Amino acid sequence: MAKVSTAKAKKAVKADVPAMSPFESQIEQSLRTYNPLKAGGIVEGTVINKEPGLLVVDVGGRSEGVINGRELKSKVINIEEIKIGDKILVYVVYPESKDGSLVLSLKRTEEVKIWLDLEKASRNGDVLDATVVEVNTGGVICELFEGVRGFIPTSQLDPNRIFESGKKMYGKDVTSVIQQRLTQLLGEQIKVKIIELERERSRIILSEKSVTFDTESASKEKLLKKIKEGDILDGKVTAVTPFGIFVNTQGLEGLVHLSELSWDKVTDVGKLYQVGDDVQVMVLEIKEGGRRIAYSIKRLVNDPWRSRIKKYQVGDVVDGVVEGVVEYGAFVRIDEGINGLIHISELSDKLVRNPADIVSAGQKVSVMILSISETERHLSLSLKRVKGNKKSDDEE
Repeated sequence: MAKVSTAKAKKAVKADVPAMSPFESQIEQSLRTYNPLKAGGIVEGTVINKEPGLLVVDVGGRSEGVINGRELKSKVINIEEIKIGDKILVYVVYPESKDGSLVLSLKRTEEVKIWLDLEKASRNGDVLDATVVEVNTGGVICELFEGVRGFIPTSQLDPNRIFESGKKMYGKDVTSVIQQRLTQLLGEQIKVKIIELERERSRIILSEKSVTFDTESASKEKLLKKIKEGDILDGKVTAVTPFGIFVNTQGLEGLVHLSELSWDKVTDVGKLYQVGDDVQVMVLEIKEGGRRIAYSIKRLVNDPWRSRIKKYQVGDVVDGVVEGVVEYGAFVRIDEGINGLIHISELSDKLVRNPADIVSAGQKVSVMILSISETERHLSLSLKRVKGNKKSDDEE
């Protein structure tokens, strides 16, 4: 009989071996790092006996391994199709039980595969589906796979799930309100990323906010490439402040400053807008790569000041309503969108220390126009000169 060289024999054997699956490759790598016949190891064995509810597997140890009970459960392998002589991957539960046998598991082999997949997903930043199964005061517990659960802290949920319209809440009842909103998530499927993973402690911390942030960032980058100053966008009010409102337009959040809300003077932003209102805005400025965006609402309508101011001239005496009183005078509205200032020195012929002693908000007054500045959209008004004229008329 012709002899076959060792090299050729190895080559022939290698050619007959099918390519390993990614899971098998991971298992082979893990086998290099520890003894597979220790508890927690994964080893390939040959089925040497099969009975109802029992498999006996030869894994090359001092004794055969036994798989029975719940350790036979498998979502991947059909137990009915396993035959004597088949090779299968098994998990070592106990290297030696009380009766001296090797206790093995099919079920835990799959669990190890799941953890290997989770470690890979964590490294790659993959997005996973998680179903909410429990709720507690700190967040929600989700099931990633059957028997494998992770935790999403409240801080890692989308804020819109916790706070209505994204607004933070304050007060003693906030905990119960949050708990009610979390309870509504039971059974819901959430897109998440793994932010912490400890296999030894079976600890998985998940984040929905990471997925939302990445999605919003991608959408923001895409939109930033398309929009330019002067564009008109549809948006939603996300916050109301004393200095203006914040508006989100397809992921681009910017500020409509108080001065850009209306051509008219705005003293109370809350009377004009509420969180959740739909608005249309014009893009004024985009700074710092989209981190600072300025919008305007008033520039979407014609400026009424320019058309209405034409009917007024310096020296005219007109009727108006005091809009506000400040330490240096009083603001008076004489027409829609047209306001002027009565300086403290023009309130009375006498010395005025506090303008509120002379006029009050909501009071109707007659004033004289002293100057008109079209560039600054400003009127200078006088109250004392109207009173002075009336006094002169009376004396005459």
